[in-house]
Amino acid sequence: MEKRMYLCIDLKSFYASVECVERGLDPMAANLVVADPERSTGTICLAVSPSMKALGVKNRCRLFEISKDIDYIIATPRMQKYIDYAADIYGTYLRYISPDDIYVYSIDEAFLDITGYMKTYNKTARELAIFLMDKVTEAVGVRAAAGIGTNLYLAKIALDITAKHSHDFVGELDEEAYKKTLWRHRPLTDFWRIGPATAKRLARLGIFDMRGIAEADETVLYKEFGIDAELMIDHANGIEPVTIADIKAYRPRSKSLSSGQVLMRDYGFDEAKTVLKEMTDSLSLDMVDKGLVTSSLGLYIGYSSSVVKAPDKGSVNLGTETNADSVMIPAMVSLFDRIADKKAPIRRLNIATGELIDDPGFFQDSLFGDEPGVTKLIKNRKIQQAVLDIKKKHGKNAILKGIDFEDGATRKERNRQIGGHKSGE
Repeated sequence: MEKRMYLCIDLKSFYASVECVERGLDPMAANLVVADPERSTGTICLAVSPSMKALGVKNRCRLFEISKDIDYIIATPRMQKYIDYAADIYGTYLRYISPDDIYVYSIDEAFLDITGYMKTYNKTARELAIFLMDKVTEAVGVRAAAGIGTNLYLAKIALDITAKHSHDFVGELDEEAYKKTLWRHRPLTDFWRIGPATAKRLARLGIFDMRGIAEADETVLYKEFGIDAELMIDHANGIEPVTIADIKAYRPRSKSLSSGQVLMRDYGFDEAKTVLKEMTDSLSLDMVDKGLVTSSLGLYIGYSSSVVKAPDKGSVNLGTETNADSVMIPAMVSLFDRIADKKAPIRRLNIATGELIDDPGFFQDSLFGDEPGVTKLIKNRKIQQAVLDIKKKHGKNAILKGIDFEDGATRKERNRQIGGHKSGE
């Protein structure tokens, strides 16, 4: 079997680099952070330019943590602009690599299977990586870094750990090089999929590096981590059998939709209920648009850090498969009234559907009169579809409901955001 070769290409400080390019500044030299100052100095910086990192400013820091001795630019997030740049960069890849051999991992990171392309372009893996990185810079002005690996995991680790120490921003690993150079690397949190909590659990077992995982008693690891130990052991040995083709062929056994908000201040019971109604209404429209229905909904309520209060969670059975807002909103409000602490300030709301199925296209009336009549549901569906059509044609805020004007409502503002941040439009 032919030995495969992968690239993992990442755009350096992507959001900050885009803002530098838009201002005619050198992304590698300008001091710039992307953050929304309207959210207070406690807001998290979405991106920090490379020169700021060189001054000791950490990525994802808060504005107040940046030294006042540093002269820098604050750029308000423009998420649509970043999406447009990402699309142009993907288009650059497509000039040289088939879409079948590209897996977009995030807005600023992609995996490329270059196995067959090195011969096509008469380049080594490193030469091809630099060639593509240069083409991205030519196209949009943003610098990139790359990891090269004999599997997807090694390509990712070569990018995350090795490339940053290379003069050309390219790292390269195979299983042998991985074990030789990174088996003793610390901290473990530098490795993909090992967060602080996992690292602490490993430390309790006396394991502090990848070699420790590779040489540990597998029975102990499986007892501590369950089935996740299998992937951990493979990665400790530089093994990853999954290919881009496998990822593209994967189909989940079940599917659901979810929506969440971290509120910008402490919300009272009634204000939070208003936001919940908006979120449920938007989720309902999304389901109608996708032609999906569910028979249950789940709710998570997180409280302010100013009180010692565990989150509340619950679910509600809708009695039938539906996507009607006239069914979903009252059910979710009833659940909220039942499980929410009426006195504790609320800071986070998350809602999710149960398993989704394709909308059968007809309505089931209840034998006991508990459900809305078929005629009412048909009328409700026509209204929802009309709302969707107007929003698609004229924008999300072209048509709003009364709840969107109540105290604490957030939908008008969120409709101008992408991923919870300003779209820039």
